[in-house]
Amino acid sequence: MPGPFKGVRVLDLTGVVSGPFATMILADQGADVIKVEPLQGDLMRTARTVIADGFSGLMISANRGKRSISIDIKTEAGKEILSKLVDWADVLVQNFRPGTMERLGFGADQLRARHSRLIYVSISGVGENGPYVKKRVYDPIIQGLSGFADIQSQATTNRPQMIRTIVADKTTAIFTAQAVSAALYAREKTGKGDHVRVAMLDAMISYLWPEGMEAYTVVGVEPAGANSNDVPDLVFETSDGFITVATVSEPEWLGFCRAVDDSEFTNDARFATATARSKNAKARMNEMAEQIKKRSSAEWMARLDAEDVPCGPILRRSEIVKNEQVVARKIFVEFNQPSIGLVRQPRPPARFDVSETEIGGPAPRLGEHTRDVLQQLGYRDSAIEEMISQRSVRAL
Repeated sequence: MPGPFKGVRVLDLTGVVSGPFATMILADQGADVIKVEPLQGDLMRTARTVIADGFSGLMISANRGKRSISIDIKTEAGKEILSKLVDWADVLVQNFRPGTMERLGFGADQLRARHSRLIYVSISGVGENGPYVKKRVYDPIIQGLSGFADIQSQATTNRPQMIRTIVADKTTAIFTAQAVSAALYAREKTGKGDHVRVAMLDAMISYLWPEGMEAYTVVGVEPAGANSNDVPDLVFETSDGFITVATVSEPEWLGFCRAVDDSEFTNDARFATATARSKNAKARMNEMAEQIKKRSSAEWMARLDAEDVPCGPILRRSEIVKNEQVVARKIFVEFNQPSIGLVRQPRPPARFDVSETEIGGPAPRLGEHTRDVLQQLGYRDSAIEEMISQRSVRAL
């Protein structure tokens, strides 16, 4: 398939989401990704709502365009296959708990001593050191540790809340894919690979820092008490739905005031300057909410767009696919997922004029490409059948 990573070979030893989503980004951009699964398959094949044939919607959406080989890497035959796959690969990505790959004989130092050009990527929950290093970690644990849940605290009770999506997993995946790109570029200049470590905790604190942790930027002037979350969010109820409005700059605020067309609101001294608006943020947001309730969503869109004020409808998930902007962008593509039927996926978000990208095909069934990959590695059919019978590998 086309894409800037055409010819790059990725060995994907990851499960769940943070790793698979990262390697899927690479696959979308042209890399040949072989997904190595245990005999029982990636946890996401059965941990979510199963559609059919070992597929959940999440499994499809984090593993499209890959090849699947199913092996038991604890067996001697499995280790031999994995060694041959390492010889084949430019990039190896794994997200086992720290120490697991070393015990299997496939740690970064062990492999890179033999393969100096190999880019070895380790994704972990909290990193390789510290008191939490042995914890089993999923997305909610990182939301709690990173401050994400605190930022989402309820305004009235200050009770922390989780984001209702696996934001830490997916953000870590994006950081990982970018790091692989950087490591491949560096290898072109130096001829040497690297060991890239990405911890979900590190990724999320970095992600939150610019504005979510702004109060902690300057050393010595941190807030003395708990952070207050009593300022309302930017969800405004209209007479028939919900919209969001942002008034960051002075022209945007003045534009909003003109759209409101209420002299008492416009001349309120509490909102006359940027400093005053910041000081009285809660009151300002509440007053905006009262004004916005007076008209319909469509009327507000027209008024605010006329004043060049950032605004938009708040779509229900059922409305997204048919939204006029989404349709105009041709964000979704449809293709056949064997045993499932027609599925819908978003296009790769980075669009290239020269190295055009496209989804490389459906997600693989468990062990769908085991025979093909083993033959590619030089195994004869008789040896493959023997490994299947000994449960060293699984194949369709």
